Amino acid sequence: MKDGKIPDPDVVHPVPDYENEIYVKPTISNTNILVGEFTYISDEEFERHVTHHYPWLGDRLIIGKFCQIAAGVEFVMNGANHQMNAVSTFPFYTLEGWEMAPPAPADLPYKGDTVIGNDVWIGQNAVILPGVRVGDGAIIGANAVVGSNVAPYSIVVGNPARLLRKRFDDALIALLLAFRWWDRSVEEINRLIPLLTSSDLESVRREIQARL
Repeated sequence: MKDGKIPDPDVVHPVPDYENEIYVKPTISNTNILVGEFTYISDEEFERHVTHHYPWLGDRLIIGKFCQIAAGVEFVMNGANHQMNAVSTFPFYTLEGWEMAPPAPADLPYKGDTVIGNDVWIGQNAVILPGVRVGDGAIIGANAVVGSNVAPYSIVVGNPARLLRKRFDDALIALLLAFRWWDRSVEEINRLIPLLTSSDLESVRREIQARL
């Protein structure tokens, strides 16, 4: 415990006397947005960062546990896409007065759900495009525009986002994905903090191997 308190995923403001950082999960009202425990955003509200998320499309934004979302991040959902296999991309059917029925689902570039893994750090003003899947432990650089999937424990930067490097070697990544520290109890995670924050990766490797 720190200051006599146990981490509580249902608290909205986890930093005392500071409202510009919130745990996201207890604030969600949209049933098509699913967010894991202890994921936070550097803002006082989350859902305005999810744009073009129209209920009739049914696409979901799914975010794992312990993600760190910086200020200005935008999750662009499938409603932003326009029909591209016709002469005009103008969405007549969405605007009053125009005599156009909605296009068939097959005629729209629907990308499916957007899925962010666990312990993902999304840098300031990054944009996540529809249907992207970001693996556990990935880092998205500030101002990146992510239009394709991101592998676990990799770092992507730029517009369009490109792989900068993997965070660790493949063997350690496999151990971390098997270890899944984010699924453990608060008490166990508290005991694991020295391991999770150690820069001695060989020691980390040995200890995780011993625990699996």
